[in-house]
Amino acid sequence: MSTLRGIIDKGIVNAEIQFERMGYISTNISNYNTYGYKSVRFEQMLGENGYLSGVERTNFSQGGIQRTSNQFNVAIDGAGFIPVTSPTGDVTYTREGSFKVDKDGYLITNDGYLVGDGIQLPVNYDNLVINAGGDVEVISKDGTKREYLGNIPLVNFQNPEALKKADNNKYYLTAESGEPILLKEHKKFKQGNIELTNMDIITEVDSLIRLNASMLASFKVMTVANEMYSQALQINQ
Repeated sequence: MSTLRGIIDKGIVNAEIQFERMGYISTNISNYNTYGYKSVRFEQMLGENGYLSGVERTNFSQGGIQRTSNQFNVAIDGAGFIPVTSPTGDVTYTREGSFKVDKDGYLITNDGYLVGDGIQLPVNYDNLVINAGGDVEVISKDGTKREYLGNIPLVNFQNPEALKKADNNKYYLTAESGEPILLKEHKKFKQGNIELTNMDIITEVDSLIRLNASMLASFKVMTVANEMYSQALQINQ
């Protein structure tokens, strides 16, 4: 009976782990059209005791870059993150460069986070230019006047995989990730472009199908073990 009880207990724990993994896969699939989204994998490990465990890993590999011609779109071509600050002062880091301008003229993310240290555009300007190093300028139509407004910083971390995932494609630093390291004299920004997700939809759907089949098989084993356990209890009574 103890063997049957052990099979049932392990099955319950392992099913919870598999459900958790299914949640990560479903989240990846649902973000297929989210700019700059980085896919998350849940690595399952089978211990010597027969129990599954798992750990979350974020894949920070480069996604495809798509031309948009939107002057407020900035793609990062290579490693790095843009620091952004919430209205309450919390600093997070993102790779999604689909920006806009708020009512005060500041460059912000789509959900209202300030880009960098605060870059304010003048009320009237003709052309906005963000160069590969992140310098932001406005230029008159005839090209005779240029005004420097600031720089969009780019940082990286010693251990990016240790960053803590926040809402809306943002990340918090952790003790394991280390402090942000400012990247100087880089040429990684591409204005008028946006980074796509790095998620492989075919791989994710295939993983979901395989996981579903595995879970069905596990539930069947648990059902049989539970029936045998119940019968054994009746015999002993």
